Amino acid sequence: MIIDAYIAIKKPTNVLILVPTIALTDETRRRLSKKFSGEYKIVTTSEVELGEKNILIFPQERAIHYCDKLKQLDLLVVDEFYKASQTFDKKRSPALLKAMLKLGEKAAQKYYLAPNISDLNDNLFTKGMLFLRMDFNTVFLEKHEIYKEINKDAQKKNNALLEILGKQEKKSLIYAGSYSNVDSVATLLIENTEREHSKLLSDFSAWLATNYHPNWKLTNLVKRGVGIHTGQLHRSLSQIQVRLFEEEQGGLQTLVSTSSIIEGVNTSAENVIVWSNKKGNLKLDDFTYRNIIGRGGRMFRHFVGNIFILEEPPIPAETQLELTFPDELLADVDDEKYKQELTREQLAKLLHYKEEMAQLMGQESFERLRNEGMLISSDTELIATIALAIKNDPKFVRALASLHASSNDYWGWALSNKVLKLVPSGWDTTYTKFAEFVRALSNNWSISIPELLDQLSEHDVTIDDFFKMERNATFKLTALLNDINVIQKEITPEHKVDISPFIAKLSKAFLPSCVMELEEYGLPRMLAKRITASGLINFEDEKLDLHSAIKLLRELKPEILAKTEGLDDFDRYILDDFYEGIAIQ
Repeated sequence: MIIDAYIAIKKPTNVLILVPTIALTDETRRRLSKKFSGEYKIVTTSEVELGEKNILIFPQERAIHYCDKLKQLDLLVVDEFYKASQTFDKKRSPALLKAMLKLGEKAAQKYYLAPNISDLNDNLFTKGMLFLRMDFNTVFLEKHEIYKEINKDAQKKNNALLEILGKQEKKSLIYAGSYSNVDSVATLLIENTEREHSKLLSDFSAWLATNYHPNWKLTNLVKRGVGIHTGQLHRSLSQIQVRLFEEEQGGLQTLVSTSSIIEGVNTSAENVIVWSNKKGNLKLDDFTYRNIIGRGGRMFRHFVGNIFILEEPPIPAETQLELTFPDELLADVDDEKYKQELTREQLAKLLHYKEEMAQLMGQESFERLRNEGMLISSDTELIATIALAIKNDPKFVRALASLHASSNDYWGWALSNKVLKLVPSGWDTTYTKFAEFVRALSNNWSISIPELLDQLSEHDVTIDDFFKMERNATFKLTALLNDINVIQKEITPEHKVDISPFIAKLSKAFLPSCVMELEEYGLPRMLAKRITASGLINFEDEKLDLHSAIKLLRELKPEILAKTEGLDDFDRYILDDFYEGIAIQ
């Protein structure tokens, strides 16, 4: 309400809203589009030309690409800004801090939001801002401490869950805590609950079987009125399930989720069931626990939320948010400007890095890359490792050349033997398996996902692996290859190797034009493919950008619904929801 009121009253030129996930990007876009799309260009993807007045909504990784494109910001908003602390999000906090640092310098006003924070340390990132603590609840939470009766008995816990769901006709969110627990709860519900008599859910199950996999657990689960919400699913799939969960009749009654339900989407339910007191492999902290149970109840609809606690909750604690300058940002900072914020060890590390990089690529080249912000990573160790590999290993650049080639015969070798090994944290799978996945993904538009999974079956790639690896390929690998490409062109310009065309294709999962961006808006790739086959819109046209495609989709809505071959009832349900999200009010 505050953000919307600010835009309506102040009529700013540029507002940038940082959100933690792409799912929340789309939800925020839909809300603001209905109110302001007539006056503002609403930007949610990279490489979009800005309009006269803009509302930009991004996860932090995308926002960094706009640091140099925006001369000034009237308002910078950071939603869930507790994720800037390494305590709460070790992997992504450096990228968020980088965005806050660079964009904050251009912002006339800043507004950072986070729940359940009692205090904030003095730090560079919120310098000059007022910290306002609020302890206001819009609903009352009625807690049922069933864990005391269960006493860590797994069978009793299973029985308790089934009993709660059997008694309740209200919407329920089940916090499962990890992917393996989501899988366990899904299996339990498939084996012990009856199918719902809902045409909508039967249609959804058939749609999943055709477009993803007939033996996928979700395909069987939705028949029972249960959905799954995790950060790995295709964006459109998460959106479809949230929409079905919001349906009053005939939709999903229950969502089983990881922590994505508290950071990825603004939905809530009358019942929240805390199945696990873990977040991944770690014990759940009180901050996250309060965030989860805060999904219980909904203002103006049901003012009492029922919280069923099946495992012992964490001990209540005040949360002091500590924001510190991480080593991962050193490659991006001016040591003179920020020397008061850096430790003696960080200053020494930064000096060593600058000397090493100047020696590897020359002082002038190094300074230019830093000043122009051409590197995505701010990790001094990773950047130095890339530069050393290019400088000392002649085969490295030849491997890159194979990524530039039209044939993908050597991609697996190039990726697994040279590129992937540069990332010490790994890829959640073997190098060879991931490289083979990327090779198969290059056919992402020409064949269906079931066909791709069939191709990858010899490498034991499941549909859940598919989601995880596609995400790693389009974000993590793309960022790595970008920095490799930039550095190698400076160190070995004589080879004239440029893999930016490969990077561009990989960033879109080898889908044409703006298909992947439209998927984030709620149009699945399968439907974009059918629309192209109908001859109504050519998504294979490389000149077609996202905003032009949306304009065409709006104009051609009647023809698309009437002339696209093979649309079933559930395809039309998805299209109705998609069109609602791009409508101009």
